Amino acid sequence: MTTTLQAKKRTMDKHSSLTKLRNNGEIPGIVYGSKIENTAISLSEANFLKTIREVGRNGVISLDIDGENYNVVLNEYDADPIKRGIIHVDFLAVDLSKAISAPVKVSLVGEAAGVKDGGVMQQALHEVTVTAKPNDIPSSIDIDVTELQVGDTITVGDVKGYDKIEINHEKEEVIASILAPRQEEEISTGEQQEEGMPDNVEGRETEPETAEE
Repeated sequence: MTTTLQAKKRTMDKHSSLTKLRNNGEIPGIVYGSKIENTAISLSEANFLKTIREVGRNGVISLDIDGENYNVVLNEYDADPIKRGIIHVDFLAVDLSKAISAPVKVSLVGEAAGVKDGGVMQQALHEVTVTAKPNDIPSSIDIDVTELQVGDTITVGDVKGYDKIEINHEKEEVIASILAPRQEEEISTGEQQEEGMPDNVEGRETEPETAEE
């Protein structure tokens, strides 16, 4: 069942008007994508946060804009680093029958056998970009690492159980490895760099695979 979030259209306000809006517990936003022109909106910050907790970062939301409903996903948001409040949100209107691309968190589940033996888990990839229909995009990709030993590596090609999505990375790209303690020390001090261990990949914002007005 899709969660509904209420919003209302707004004019492109001046800075002072936006400040007043936020002081009243609302946040400005914009909606664009499938079957909608770029539309400025405002919505309750409390309701927005509650909805995201319910559906997850990539969940589909039924956005009610003055009585008109659109299926949307959260594209990006801006937060105040000091007050920790949300100051702006972007929603992408989607066609549920068509694939989009979105960033998905990679979570390592369990304590690896190699870590229990003194090895050090090093996660190289914390987020991947996937392509799938909106309702098939998971909130996270969970990987069981309990059987991993020192020296073992998990790559993108090893990910199983997510048949409805396409992971947009090379199959050889390393997600995580278990290093012997000496290897970890060398990497952290810059003495040695293991081949095939890419830097953390920055998440990309959700974007439609094919643009639709």
